[in-house]
Amino acid sequence: MSSHYDALETRDPAQREREQFGRLPTIVAHALKAPGWARHLAGVDAKSVTSRAALAKLPVLRKSDIVALQKQHPPFGGLNVTPPGKAKRLLMSPGPIFEPEGHGEDWWGATRACFAAGMRDGDIVHNSFAYHLTPGGFILESGAHKLGCAVIPGGVGNTEQQIDAIAHYRPSAYIGTPDFLKILLDTAQKTGKDASSIRRGLVSGAALPGSLREELRARGVAVLQCYATAELGVIAYESAAMEGMIVNEHLMLEIVRPGTGDPVAEGEVGEVVVTSFNPDYPMIRLATGDLSAVMTGASSCGRTNTRIKGWMGRADQTAKVKGMFVHPRQVAEVGARHPELRRLRLVVGRAAEQDTMSLMAEAATTDRALADAVAATLQSVTKLRGEVTLVAPGSLPNDGKVIADERPVG
Repeated sequence: MSSHYDALETRDPAQREREQFGRLPTIVAHALKAPGWARHLAGVDAKSVTSRAALAKLPVLRKSDIVALQKQHPPFGGLNVTPPGKAKRLLMSPGPIFEPEGHGEDWWGATRACFAAGMRDGDIVHNSFAYHLTPGGFILESGAHKLGCAVIPGGVGNTEQQIDAIAHYRPSAYIGTPDFLKILLDTAQKTGKDASSIRRGLVSGAALPGSLREELRARGVAVLQCYATAELGVIAYESAAMEGMIVNEHLMLEIVRPGTGDPVAEGEVGEVVVTSFNPDYPMIRLATGDLSAVMTGASSCGRTNTRIKGWMGRADQTAKVKGMFVHPRQVAEVGARHPELRRLRLVVGRAAEQDTMSLMAEAATTDRALADAVAATLQSVTKLRGEVTLVAPGSLPNDGKVIADERPVG
């Protein structure tokens, strides 16, 4: 039995890069057929987007902006190339954000994640992701179907009914959130129903702490994770090596400094930005709002694509200070005006019943004149006064946090 879905997963990284950038200009040109992308990428020459440096010059589209775009230009903000009436399904996620699902096998790119989790032709899979309006159930189901699996559409809730279905059909695999898998196993044990057929799982949508993974393993279920969004499908997934998450083959991933579109160095925590090759609903530099970091080297499982550390928090760190919003992009603007600075962190606090703001800035010097100049820039950009402290390079945490709101709650 092959341990890889296909040869794409084990390509030489340089070959993958050449082939993907060979396709990218066509994808960008295709996206420009959609009025929303034509507006967002106005002036972009698709034929010039042939390298990571060229890709990084394109504007990011923030997921948080899609709601407003869809209100202005329903139903999909003009970002869809395929008309709504030609879609397979029309879906809705909390926000609300509306998404199409197109025709064709593995439209969401879920097959590799399902394969890595051990699903194979002829397996029965129990899917506890939601099917009502939202795309979650359909995303992972499509991967299982592509592999030749039968799927029990459990959806959410109705725990005892789901246990009855599991006991009757005896699925070998589970798809859903890790905490609901525990609920199912607990309920089966309590009611005397047999759920022992489930031996492996692909989980997403909730945290999988090591303690929960180990508990599930001790109960006979080996679980792996994947990272997916409704706009992009499956972005990355774990393999049996469990050495980070491997980026999917149908998209390109960047890690950028929160509040900007500027790529960070390998290993530095930043915001996940993804470009997909989906012909119906392409995404060009979609900023997901999630934090992660690229890991060095390749997985020992033999897959050679970029690995990320998984979900590490949210990049949207906007804070309201003295009645005014301060955004990560404003902190980035301060850094852009002072190239002597490296990593920045704006700490928001509370003293004497008033909000306070202090910018910690890595710099090779502690020159007071530089600190004063940075403080003046901070006030100019944010319209708020703040202290500036210059600290040694490498002394600020590598956690992607640009604004740290340390005000007491309550």
